[in-house]
Amino acid sequence: MNTDVMTIREVAEYLKLTEKTAYRLAADGAIPGFKVGGAWRFRKGDIDDWIEARKLQSRKAGRTI
Repeated sequence: MNTDVMTIREVAEYLKLTEKTAYRLAADGAIPGFKVGGAWRFRKGDIDDWIEARKLQSRKAGRTI
């Protein structure tokens, strides 16, 4: 089955983070996710959108006027 919903382990691997860091970011609401029966789940598209938004923020913060 091909699905775009990832587990905490999969999102940690995708973002090159430890699982502990992924849990902390999810619990803090820093990365988009949701719980199903107490387990975190993440839509790949939401994570990709989050990455793009972070890239834009970084570019804007790095600009000098």
